[in-house]
Amino acid sequence: MSKSYVAQTLEDFQSLENITSVSGLEYIRGMLDGKYAAPPITQAMNYRLIEVEEGKVIFRGRPTFNALNPMGAVHGGWYGTVLDSAMACAVSTLVPKEFTSTTLEFKINITRPIPMDMDVNIIGVSEHVGRSTGVASAKIIGVENGKLYATGSTTCFVFRIPQRFDGLSKKIPE
Repeated sequence: MSKSYVAQTLEDFQSLENITSVSGLEYIRGMLDGKYAAPPITQAMNYRLIEVEEGKVIFRGRPTFNALNPMGAVHGGWYGTVLDSAMACAVSTLVPKEFTSTTLEFKINITRPIPMDMDVNIIGVSEHVGRSTGVASAKIIGVENGKLYATGSTTCFVFRIPQRFDGLSKKIPE
């Protein structure tokens, strides 16, 4: 059973120095194990990390009423958010200590609508992580029916954090 928890305040987040003091894999596993807080977007969009391995992550999500668009269907932004999280975290699992990564661009393809309140797995797989970029893909699969609901692809920027980098390590002022 996962001991993960979601950040409720800025103080729940780690500094960039702490984050990059371990490998990306150790950090993402730490979120799953409850050592580090998961970002609040996971609570807002109703998805959570359920599995982490080198080059791969799996989230479980369930779009709720709050994720609906004006037509009563799950908003494309929900698909984009969960796919981006899975792809970026898959890249992070291959980023070494003292490095971090962030999304440069991503693309999604929605193949069918996800019914509200249906459980889906969001599976992110890293295909390449080099000194400056990472590439990953992801898919949304129905837990009960195994159907494909969407796919995504991303390129991430991978960069080294200097040991003393005051600008990014400070908390965001209120």
